[in-house]
Amino acid sequence: MQTDLSTSGNLKGSTLMKKIAAAVAGILMVGGVAVAQPAKGGDKGAGKVKVYDFSGDTIEGDLVKPEGTDVSVTDFGKHSSLIKIRKDFIPEIIKSAEDL
Repeated sequence: MQTDLSTSGNLKGSTLMKKIAAAVAGILMVGGVAVAQPAKGGDKGAGKVKVYDFSGDTIEGDLVKPEGTDVSVTDFGKHSSLIKIRKDFIPEIIKSAEDL
């Protein structure tokens, strides 16, 4: 059984899209290799080892702290609950059910 969705035109478009996708993938692979090639002039600093010597550097200074008094709070204040338990809740539910 052949439907409107499975026509020979769709198959040609599908193979064309596959060919285009393969061509784009090939171009991207070749382009990636070309970018990774080394420069033709050579690397002038290749093979040199750089050594940094910090043994002669002396760092002197004082401990820097903020001025003023320290305030530490170890105990939090006690507060009442913000949740209020309603005593008339169940009768209100029953009343609203009767109104239906």
